[in-house]
Amino acid sequence: MLKDNIHDLLSFMVVARERSFTRAAAQLGVSQSALSHAMRNLEARLDVRLLTRTTRSVAPTEAGEKLLTRLGPQLQQIEDELNALHELRNKPAGNIRITAGEHATQSVLWPALRPFLQRYPDIHVEVTVDNGLTDIVDGRFDAGVRLGEQVAKDMIAVKIAPEMRMAVVASPDYLARFGTPVSPRELEHHCCINMRLPTRGGLYAWEFEQGDQVLRVRVEGQLTLNTLPQRIDASLAGLGFCYVPEDTIADAVSSGKLVRVLEDWCPPFPGYYLYYPGRRQHTAAFALLIDALRLT
Repeated sequence: MLKDNIHDLLSFMVVARERSFTRAAAQLGVSQSALSHAMRNLEARLDVRLLTRTTRSVAPTEAGEKLLTRLGPQLQQIEDELNALHELRNKPAGNIRITAGEHATQSVLWPALRPFLQRYPDIHVEVTVDNGLTDIVDGRFDAGVRLGEQVAKDMIAVKIAPEMRMAVVASPDYLARFGTPVSPRELEHHCCINMRLPTRGGLYAWEFEQGDQVLRVRVEGQLTLNTLPQRIDASLAGLGFCYVPEDTIADAVSSGKLVRVLEDWCPPFPGYYLYYPGRRQHTAAFALLIDALRLT
């Protein structure tokens, strides 16, 4: 019974967690039809309905939720023990899954991963780029990267980047046509490139601070983009102001292609942290990655 079901039970956990056959199949490396067939066979063998399927979504039934709650910790423990077997090898090895935002991946993770992966060829790292506030426990990630102010209190956090600053920039042509704002509120009367929050779906309110004054300005414009390079490109094209990490526009500002405004309203704030649950047993490979990323 166990031999017949263990693989399908693991697949069930992924489907139940992802609430999607499409996403689960991609994560498991199988076709959607094969995964759906496996789930139907599992339900037939167990003689219980585990998943409720609609044309748009899939969700665990009450029986499926109970199975997920009881089975999840045991399967996680098995996975941890299998990963620990790599400690017996002469070379550090194992799989590490990390979720991080677009800017954190480009500015912090990737520069550190290049030499790390070359040094440890038996360590495999999967980085999922997601600007939302991903639940790393539910998503079965080993760790995540967030700004310090966003890390939950029950997580272990390791500082991996210095303080950051945001910057408001526009092209010289735009400023010549529409003027330069001297306070954040004036941005409400300018064209700005918006960003939609992936977690809640609303537009991101630009955050400013000067002394005791803290402002959140909701800007408007013709264009809303979720990708950082395209927001900068739009600003370079004269379509308005963008609000981005200052390191991403440093070269464009130095060359005069973009002009920074309201700099005194953009103070430093805590940079990126690697965070992970303290209760999980981590491998030597993960410990090496922490050391490689840790800000010294």
